[in-house]
Amino acid sequence: MIPRNPRLVFTYSLLLLVASTFLAQCNKKQPDKASPSPMDGAMARPSLEIFVGSATKPAIEEAAQLYETQSGSKVLMHFGGSGKMLSEMKLGRRGDLYLPGSSDFMELAKREHLVLPDTEKRVAYLIPAINVPAGNPKNIRTLDDLARPGLRVGIARPDSVCVGLFAAEVLERAGLASRVRPNIVTHAESCEKTAQLVVLGTVDAVLGWEVFHFWQPEKIDTVFLKPDQVARIGYIPIAVSTFSTQHALAQQFIDFLVNGQGQTIFRKWHYLTSVEEARKQVRPDTPVGGEWKLPAGW
Repeated sequence: MIPRNPRLVFTYSLLLLVASTFLAQCNKKQPDKASPSPMDGAMARPSLEIFVGSATKPAIEEAAQLYETQSGSKVLMHFGGSGKMLSEMKLGRRGDLYLPGSSDFMELAKREHLVLPDTEKRVAYLIPAINVPAGNPKNIRTLDDLARPGLRVGIARPDSVCVGLFAAEVLERAGLASRVRPNIVTHAESCEKTAQLVVLGTVDAVLGWEVFHFWQPEKIDTVFLKPDQVARIGYIPIAVSTFSTQHALAQQFIDFLVNGQGQTIFRKWHYLTSVEEARKQVRPDTPVGGEWKLPAGW
């Protein structure tokens, strides 16, 4: 029976509301704790963290995407100058793989015990060259032309970027460093940014990689060096980081890059995938890889 007193009516109604809410909560179906949450699968998905010198950027991005599709693993990549990437991996004490743009920085990583030397493999080869805006508006034909008065030349930072180190080496060995250096107006922080100097018209030429042309062929042309001006054939190495806790997965990614589909993708982007290909553009005795110490003053 519902009471007639207004205060009692209010209290009675409040009690009914509380009771009905309690019953409704009790009648809700409790989740099956054995059933996985939709997030469980995502969290369980294996992942790789890679510190990458951006000399490989367009090819490695495509290769990593295909690897993710085929393996179900996630690939997280950090891009930048090879030296900067090595420093970030070292300071963070993390990462599964190191993929610099040249052997110089891999040798440094091995000396500092930041990678496992027996896991190192070569992914592709690189040839230093002059890159100019499409159409070559300044008519640059030789390395000596970079010393012309008023020409704006760009290079990458030689202390931390593989292509910058090679640029300095090419100029030093050709005896042109003192003549070209006054024309160097900027130092880029990565291979990617070095190529962008040409695309944006910031400079008239860069000392870069031959492969830069194929990153944006409608905007970048390449002027080849004379065979005896190529100081070294560069190569792109990869190795498992000493900080990795999943060596098998990291090794699986290396195998993917250096065999079959990985190499097909690098060839698609016009990287040289064998030393025999690279030697067609240089002297027969041109050294492959190794290290070059940057002289003081750069």
